[in-house]
Amino acid sequence: MVNRVAVLSDIHGVLPALEAVLAEPDVAAADLIVLTGDIAAGPQPVEVLDVLAGLGDRVCWVGGNCERELVEARAGRPASIEVSNWAAGQLRDDQVARLAALPATATLEIDGLGPTLFCHATPRDDEEVVLVDSRMARWAEVFDGLPAEVTTVVCGHTHMPFTRLVDRRLVVNPGSIGMPYGGAGAWWALLGPGVQLRRTAFDVDAACARVAAESTFPDAAAWADEYLRSQHSDADALTVFGPRDGESANPGTTIP
Repeated sequence: MVNRVAVLSDIHGVLPALEAVLAEPDVAAADLIVLTGDIAAGPQPVEVLDVLAGLGDRVCWVGGNCERELVEARAGRPASIEVSNWAAGQLRDDQVARLAALPATATLEIDGLGPTLFCHATPRDDEEVVLVDSRMARWAEVFDGLPAEVTTVVCGHTHMPFTRLVDRRLVVNPGSIGMPYGGAGAWWALLGPGVQLRRTAFDVDAACARVAAESTFPDAAAWADEYLRSQHSDADALTVFGPRDGESANPGTTIP
């Protein structure tokens, strides 16, 4: 049984945002930090992985689609996102090996929440989309085969925080540390005995300047300005992600 768990998702290689969250008293006091994927694909991948590795056994790692894509890009199969291909080239061999070995899910018994499964997108797939307003039939589809004793599912991937019930099962998305849609800041969740969705504010101007100065990614300044400032709203993101959940949307709109 774990009493308190801090969930950090979709860090996307943004060191200032990660450092701000790790400095939170409730994160420092948590029994465990769980990472739910898309950890390093961004402008500071080596630094982010080194900070997290330095926390040792306090961290439970779960892989996402970007971990898979970084490993594939390192093996000569490029990703569709420029920053991922750049990040793959920056990683040390030991970091690539760590990402390649990450599990797709982890299950923990958490005080007040029971058996809780952590994944990146859904328990069965690291990049399919479910949203706060997904239809019950869609949830039943992506949870098909999930053990009945799992009473809570924690996922990331869509960079928007929410909690909702799905046929008596609690679903939590903590939002994104490094690429939030809908509002600047680093979004995360604290679990046990209930669920708290949290947002850590930090100096966005200083963080953007730091990423631009410290990263060798050619478009680091523009990347930080777009994502750390959360230029994409949650409404924008829901419009784009909707078709991947079977909803209609403007097919000409894209968000990475």
